[in-house]
Amino acid sequence: MKASLKGRYANEKNTAGATLVVNAGDVKLRASMSDATFVDGPSLNGLTLAVEKPGFFIVDYDVPKKDFRFQFMNTVRVAEMPLKLTYSHCRGDNRTAVEGAFMFDSANTVSANYVLGTRNCKLKYSYVHGGDTTFEQCYDWGKMAWDFAISRRVYDDVFKATYQTSNSDLALEWSRNSKFNGTFKISAYMNLAEESKNPKIIAESSWDLEI
Repeated sequence: MKASLKGRYANEKNTAGATLVVNAGDVKLRASMSDATFVDGPSLNGLTLAVEKPGFFIVDYDVPKKDFRFQFMNTVRVAEMPLKLTYSHCRGDNRTAVEGAFMFDSANTVSANYVLGTRNCKLKYSYVHGGDTTFEQCYDWGKMAWDFAISRRVYDDVFKATYQTSNSDLALEWSRNSKFNGTFKISAYMNLAEESKNPKIIAESSWDLEI
């Protein structure tokens, strides 16, 4: 059994959560809890149960909302190149999305995401330079706008910057994934169109434990 503890610290609110994972053959059973599960005594608030077969399907059940979410994945080969397909459906809000990612080679990937019955459609191109620097550009048909991102890995650290042209939002991130000290991410968000450009700071950390 594996356990994961997570904490999130923001300007206006701090939150925490925990996840328990049990391996049952090639299927994983997962229970996720938020701080709402334990505030004012144990409750079902913030509790999610899931069954997952990695690379094939995930079924999530939101206990307090009594809502299911289904996700199915598959990979096919087109001209000897992998095409990853994902289908997801949320029963509560009747939302269905399809996604595909076509990897031309180890450096170039084109992906698309579409929410059925809406204009929410995104097309993204990703290019990896030298194995450690990634450039991404995404066009959102719903917003009729571009999003850009650049990230670079330096040993265990990843530095990333994203910019959304639709609302002039800039985000800067620093994350680290360590086998010994867990993972953490520090993010700063600001809107460049506002006169007061005070950034919103969020720090997230997690630790994985073997039980």
